[in-house]
Amino acid sequence: MNPSPSDPRVAEIVALFERLTPADLDRLHQWYAPDALFKDPFNEVRGVPAIRAVFEHMFASLDAPRFVVHQAVGSGDQWFLTWDFLFGFKRYASGTQCVRGATHLRFDADGRVVMHRDYWDAAEELYEKLPVVGGLMRWLKRRARS
Repeated sequence: MNPSPSDPRVAEIVALFERLTPADLDRLHQWYAPDALFKDPFNEVRGVPAIRAVFEHMFASLDAPRFVVHQAVGSGDQWFLTWDFLFGFKRYASGTQCVRGATHLRFDADGRVVMHRDYWDAAEELYEKLPVVGGLMRWLKRRARS
């Protein structure tokens, strides 16, 4: 990560994201409030068990998923992280894929995440990389430009 955030809550959550393994999922309650909201282009869930299920699905569906956080910007209880998400598709021999995105975090008074919202373009960053759907998505993109 570069640069290191000055807020210890943010530094801890960044370290979690960058080293996240299935073993860490049993301890998500240390970083997420019991009723935390998690939203990304595919999920909108509330509560630590539901957030855990999102991460479990990630580990079950992808090869070697990991985050590389590039920036942390914010103040007080609101922070944004920019990151690359690196992974392989288990179903396809596709090599390492990269999704670029950002996360908006809001912390509660106890220093735990109460809102985790991920922003990334599913069409460009994911669908275009799939074997069959990717060709169609790239064709649609070219048509939209012309």
